[in-house]
Amino acid sequence: MIDLVLTLIGNDRPGLVEAVAQTVADRGGNWLESRMIHLAGKFAGILRVEVPLGQADALARALEGLGASGLRVLAASSERAGPGAGAAVTAAGAPPAGGRVMDLELIGLDRPGLVREISQLLARYEVNVEELTTDRTSAPMSGEMLFRANARVKVPAHIDAAQLRANLERLASDLTVEIRLE
Repeated sequence: MIDLVLTLIGNDRPGLVEAVAQTVADRGGNWLESRMIHLAGKFAGILRVEVPLGQADALARALEGLGASGLRVLAASSERAGPGAGAAVTAAGAPPAGGRVMDLELIGLDRPGLVREISQLLARYEVNVEELTTDRTSAPMSGEMLFRANARVKVPAHIDAAQLRANLERLASDLTVEIRLE
């Protein structure tokens, strides 16, 4: 068996998930995990499926065929792929070993560059962003737009979490946002 990570995007409409699920099942695949969302009239998602090694290329071709219905799908094999995974899928790099998973929360007035500023600091510390959810909401009293981010990050074992936290707090002060790392 081989794991494939699929990314999907297209105009939202009923039946998109079913079309992908049917295509995976038709090739003997198993739907393992996914994150999908409707944003601004678009459907976007990422999922991981397991498929028999000999079906990986056929599945990738079948998923490309969904483009005729307006859904673009990209398939990439996970690090479990091994040799012979096929030309339609590409091997992904392995995530850094070791470290600790932490939750990062940010809230503040929205402005361009917030994600860039925070992600630059995290990258300097070799922190991997494993999951990120963001949204904007209207502040209750002022009506100004608030930006919220929740992330699950993996901090390498050799990084001092207290030092990372202190640098995040300094950046938060500069950006006039609240950041919490637990």
